[in-house]
Amino acid sequence: MRLMFVHYLFEDRGSAQDIHNFAVAARELGHEIAIYGRPRENSPFNYSMDLESADAIVFILEWTTDVQDGDRLDWARMAARFPKRRRVVIDCDGKYNDAISVTGDYNHASSEESGRWIGICDALSDKIFQPTYHPLRANVRTHFFHAYNPHWEAPVTANGKEYSMYYVGHNWFRWRPMKMILQAIEPVRDRLGRLGIVGHGWGTLPPWANSTIIADAYYSDPEYLRRLRIETFPPILFGAVIEHMSKGVFMPVIYRPLFNHLQLVTCRTFETIAANTIPLFGMDESYVKEFYGESASELVMPRKNPHERILDMVSRPEHYAGIVAGIRTMLAKRHSYQERIRELIRIVEE
Repeated sequence: MRLMFVHYLFEDRGSAQDIHNFAVAARELGHEIAIYGRPRENSPFNYSMDLESADAIVFILEWTTDVQDGDRLDWARMAARFPKRRRVVIDCDGKYNDAISVTGDYNHASSEESGRWIGICDALSDKIFQPTYHPLRANVRTHFFHAYNPHWEAPVTANGKEYSMYYVGHNWFRWRPMKMILQAIEPVRDRLGRLGIVGHGWGTLPPWANSTIIADAYYSDPEYLRRLRIETFPPILFGAVIEHMSKGVFMPVIYRPLFNHLQLVTCRTFETIAANTIPLFGMDESYVKEFYGESASELVMPRKNPHERILDMVSRPEHYAGIVAGIRTMLAKRHSYQERIRELIRIVEE
C-alpha cells in the first residue's frame, strides 16, 4: 500500500523523526510512504505530488491545518482523488476539541478557532484519531502515531559524561514545567555537574515569538538560567536528537500543560527511553504509569523532596538503567513503527 502523508514538516521540531522512521518501516513491510509536496533536493524525506498512485491519504495535524507550500487547490485535488473513507486525520495536538485552557496553555484562543479546526477535520474524514488513551470527544479514537525504534537504543551509563542534565526540546509552553525541574535542582546545584538545554526559546526568544502569540507560549527567564549556570544551545535536526539526549546522566521529560491534561503521547514519549540517559518525568504519575507501567513511578519527579530523586539518579544510575531496560522491552513489542504501519493500514481498510 502507498500512503500519502500530509504534514507541515520542520526538520528540527515536531514529528520529523516519526515521519522518517515511518518511511523506513513501511519499506521493510513492502509498503511506501510519501509526503505531499514538491520534491526537494538533499532532503531525507520522500516528497511527492503524485496522488494518483497513492491508496489513501493521512492528514497529520500539528500546529496548523494548512498544506505546506500548497493552496486550496491542493485540498480540492485530495478530496477528488480519495473518497472520505480513504482519508484519515491524526490530531497530534489535541486541537480537535472545544477550546481548553490549562495553566496558561491552550489548544485554541477562542471557541471560533476551535469550531474552524473541528469543521476542517470533519470535512476531511470521519476517521479521526488522537495520540491518547482518553479522547474527550465520542467520535475520536486512539492512535498514538509516534512510535519506538529499538535501533535507537544505547546502553544507559553515566561513565565519562560532562553533563548531569542535558535537555533537548523547544520552549513552547514549557517554561512552567521546566522551572519545576530547575527549582528541584536548586538546593543541590553545587553537587551536580554541568547542566545543558538545547532548543529554541530558552536563553533567547524563539523565531516564532511575535505579538500575535500569547507570551506564555515562549516565556522564559534567561537570568534565572544564568544564575543556575544552565548552558543553552541552538536547536538540532531530528537525526541528532537521541545522540544529544545521551550527553546527560538524566534528561527531564516535560510536556506542555495542555498535553499533560489531555494525556497525549509525543515523540519524546519514545525517544528519551532509547537514549543513553535516565528520563526524569515531570508529568502526573498516573499518566506515566498508565503508559510505561508501574516500575516507571521511580522515574517520576516526586512532589516532596524532588532533589533527592535527582541526586539518587546521579549517584545510582545503574538502578534506574534497569528500569529503563524493562520499559524498552515493552515499547519495542507494543509500539514499534512496524506496528503503527499495520494499525494505519487496518484503519484505512475499515
